Amino acid sequence: MRGIALGACALFLAISGLDTAAAQPASAPPLALPSSTVGPRIEWEVKNRFRLFKNEADFQRHVAASHGDGVLAAEGRLERGSEGRGWAQDMLDNLCVDQTGRIPEFCQRDGAREVYLAPEDHRVQVTLAGDVPPGSACVWQFDDSDGAPQATAVPCQEGVRLRVRYGRTTVATATITLPNGTTQSSTANIQVQDFLIAGMGDSIAAGEGNPDRPVALDDGGFCFRRFILGGLSEYFRPGRTGFRGSRACDPALATPGGGNTAADWAKLNARWLNAACHRSLYGYQMRTALALAVENPKIAVTYLPLGCTGATIDVGFFNSQRARECPPTGSCAGTAPAQMDRLKEALALARRHRADRALDLVLLTIGANDVSFSWLVADVIVESALERTLFEQGGMIIGVPEAQKALDKDVPPDFAKLRAALKPLVGGNLAKVVFVNYGNPILAAPGKVCPGGRLGFDVHPAFNADPVRLRKIADFVSQKFLPKMKTLARCDGTGTCRDPATERMTFVDSHQAAFASHGFCAQAEGDPEFDRACFSAEGNSFQSDPAGAANDPMACQFGASAFRPYASRARWIRTANDSYFTAMTFPEGLPAVMRPSDLHDATWAAASAVYGGAIHPTAEGHAAMADAALPAVRDVLGLRAPPQIRAEPLAPLLPQLGGQSIAQPPSSTPPEAR
Repeated sequence: MRGIALGACALFLAISGLDTAAAQPASAPPLALPSSTVGPRIEWEVKNRFRLFKNEADFQRHVAASHGDGVLAAEGRLERGSEGRGWAQDMLDNLCVDQTGRIPEFCQRDGAREVYLAPEDHRVQVTLAGDVPPGSACVWQFDDSDGAPQATAVPCQEGVRLRVRYGRTTVATATITLPNGTTQSSTANIQVQDFLIAGMGDSIAAGEGNPDRPVALDDGGFCFRRFILGGLSEYFRPGRTGFRGSRACDPALATPGGGNTAADWAKLNARWLNAACHRSLYGYQMRTALALAVENPKIAVTYLPLGCTGATIDVGFFNSQRARECPPTGSCAGTAPAQMDRLKEALALARRHRADRALDLVLLTIGANDVSFSWLVADVIVESALERTLFEQGGMIIGVPEAQKALDKDVPPDFAKLRAALKPLVGGNLAKVVFVNYGNPILAAPGKVCPGGRLGFDVHPAFNADPVRLRKIADFVSQKFLPKMKTLARCDGTGTCRDPATERMTFVDSHQAAFASHGFCAQAEGDPEFDRACFSAEGNSFQSDPAGAANDPMACQFGASAFRPYASRARWIRTANDSYFTAMTFPEGLPAVMRPSDLHDATWAAASAVYGGAIHPTAEGHAAMADAALPAVRDVLGLRAPPQIRAEPLAPLLPQLGGQSIAQPPSSTPPEAR
């Protein structure tokens, strides 16, 4: 125990525990008893227990949104609070991770410098609940068997905050002097479980499609060229707010010194937790780990985000890969390090501070890029012959036969290498790896494929979802790809695993039934008014007249800035229109033949419409995946599901009370953390 601070008495609903319950393992759910029927009892909770967050206030926003009814319901409350603009953008700059994705050795959290990967102690709040008459006085004593017990006296209606040593049990005792002079006492054991969880895999693992800070859309038009027979044509789409360069395709119209370079454009990029990997706070892995912390007041979650858009098992998981995008500021390496290298680096760093620090769990989704799924999507939506030729020359279009060949020949041996690499890092038992399978993104209803057409795909004139190719991909995904990934993860079938007892992963696919009704073509009367008014099923969402489109490219009555990327929708899958309006990605790692000559280049026009997350889950889709993953994660970690209760937001904490802390922290710790 390094220090104690007096705090406000803000009760947290449904985390109470009697003296006898406090001695249970930390995985046991806390008891909730009405204060009118029990005597005084000690309650405690870990503060800011999702340790990726630097600030307690960010964590409390998620606590307030959680009413015991799941991550998807909480996501809805958060987004209504942000009016569909996104809750994550205010938290992006207050995380224990740098813009390159590297976890620092130390992180300043709520005024205290902590070892992120292997914390020495945790900040907890202790309060007295139950039948405590007003005016009672409390003397608190905390003993962790390391030196003399520490004590402080406060009114019983106030709480105490302190830091408790990791790996030790701190015995908390409250001696209560009642107004009539009699005394009572209550005792509880405080011991924090800290779980180290890594998230790994591809774009679904990373959260692609959901930038933490969406691109700010300009209501005016921005010119793109397009390949046509005999030359080029021009068309306009919404641009980026704040870009001072030329919006016209003609370079002669550019304003000298007006900010016409790609670097000027990149300063206005959408913001990501990690730009190179399009890693996002909205990703299902992040939301699963965060939900664990929200629902378990007596644990802490140390999360290590590693998933990367574009990753295959070979390139991305085991070896470095091309960066998807550069951050708006700072240097850009052009590559993203191998996930296994980053994981081993993090574990080595953690063990410098705690020799026995080990992974408690890995969340994993990978395999779609190994069969080039995004290139299958390109085969479906790129209709124009010239653009198809360009994509084919760049190796960015394939058909189902090529994908099936990769699934049969390449994926099984690569998956075996992945198992072998992860096994020693999780104590020799791959049950600690929770493999969350994909949802089928192109279903309108169970067993019914989206009809195709231009709805959601007319952001580029060459796009049109072909219904015949859609059916072929839907059959491949549901009948071949998803079953194969299940077989590999579960070690089903003869010869899939050498030792199924230790190589079988924990498998999750319960979200697939819900995704079957929320594909990219799903619509509902409750969809945002902008979507219903502005995204045309006939492909007429944008003005075709260049003169009018240059000032306002939208054909509807709304400007592009009225689009709300995180409003609730029937579709849980981003369309190409969604991708452009949310992220407008001008990707870095394109093949040489696809690299643009300038901002208005025709190749960049096509890429920018799909490389920000087309045919990827929305934030709601990721939340639904987190709800599916949580039961499996609880089982692996030995945690019980919380009671189905309604938890109202905590009252704002009062300023900390004066007085000396009972155990002075090291001088490097700021006074407000004492």
